[in-house]
Parts: sequence; C-alpha cells; structure tokens
Amino acid sequence: MAGHSQFKNIMHRKGAQDAKRSKVFAKLAREITVAAKSGIIDPKQNPRLRNAIVNARHENMPNDKINKAVQKARSSEEGSNYEEIKYEGIGNNGISLIIETLTDNRNRTASEIRSILNKNNGNLGESGSVTFNFEKLGEITYKETNISNDDFFEISVENGATDVIEKDKMLIALCSHEVFGKLRDSLENKFGEPLKAKLIWKAINFINADENIKNKIMKTIDLLEDNDDVQNVYTNVK
Repeated sequence: MAGHSQFKNIMHRKGAQDAKRSKVFAKLAREITVAAKSGIIDPKQNPRLRNAIVNARHENMPNDKINKAVQKARSSEEGSNYEEIKYEGIGNNGISLIIETLTDNRNRTASEIRSILNKNNGNLGESGSVTFNFEKLGEITYKETNISNDDFFEISVENGATDVIEKDKMLIALCSHEVFGKLRDSLENKFGEPLKAKLIWKAINFINADENIKNKIMKTIDLLEDNDDVQNVYTNVK
C-alpha cells in the first residue's frame, strides 16, 4: 500500500507541474501572438516578437507551440485578438502592485482582478495611483558561463545600461526602456542570443514588511498570476 500511495503522490505532483507548465506556455503563446500582430511576422524585423520567442525558449516551450502562436497572429479567429491593459492595485499594508494583462475581455479581467484583491485585503487603484513608485526598465539576462564579465560590463555601459548585476551565475543588464532595443542588439551581436530580454517595472522605493505581510502578499501574487489573463505582477515589497 505504501508503494501505491507513493506512486499516487508522485503522479499528483507531476500533474500539478504539468498543469503549471501548460499555463506558462499559454501565457507565453499569448505574448508571442500579440507581438507578431504588432508588426512584421519576422523576429529579425520585429524586436518585440524576437524578445517573446527568446523568453519562450528560456521556459523550454516547444518550437511547434512557438510557431503555432506566431501563425495565430495571421488568424481572425476568436481568441486571437488581445488588448494590453495595465492595472494598479494596493495590497496588504499599503503595498503597491502593477499587474500587466493581455485580455480579450477587459470587463471580465477587471472584475476578476478586483475580486482577487478585495478578497485579500486589497483594492484596485486608479490609473497612476502606484506607477509613480516604479520605473520601466529593460532587463537583459545572460548566463555567466563563457562570457567575460569585464566585456559584458563595458559593452552594456557603452550602450546605455544603467546597472549591471551578477546574480546566481547570471549577468543582468538594466537600462531605460528607451534604449532597451539598442542595448539588446549590441549584447546579442557580441554574446549571441540572451537567456531573457524583457521590459519590467522596478520599484523605486521598497517597503520592508514582516513575514506575515510578505506571506499575504505572496498569496495575492500567486492568485493573480494564476489568472489566465495576467502576464506579469510587480510589487514594491522587499
């Protein structure tokens, strides 16, 4: 019986992991489709599409799924038209949240996000209510292996990076969103395709919170990220 129970536990964990991976792939596919619709359906001539594909590869998304998401941009079928909407929320202890979404039904998405926040002692804020506490940055990540840290730092700074971070055997270049494309291209020309390349919202001033508040905020973020329409969630809790 013990062996049977262990097998069931393993299969349950595997099922949960598969479901999580499937949800990640669905979000990545949505971003690829929107990026492909935003310009030419050619990664070499569409920087946003190139970034979306790079980030999908980082998550080990199969090529056939990537190609299917690109081709969906040509389609007029239901579910291929998404709108980009950024929501701003207040969580426990006045902590700020920026929630980026891609949705084909803004009323549904707003209602679901409002419900999650309200049920977790938060609320949906007005446009601009928390954005002032963040800055929009480009973030480009490479594995440290086989890359000269000095070369990476030099090329990053020469092409507009505002900071270079070494973390967990990764090299991360940060820059203003205005020079993101130029910096990514310069690094790619020297070091090849990055591990990840994306625009992020980085908090300007972080809030220190006790473990109880942190746990509540993490629960809220998990619930938001579990929503099919939510692409990214950013917060200023340290």
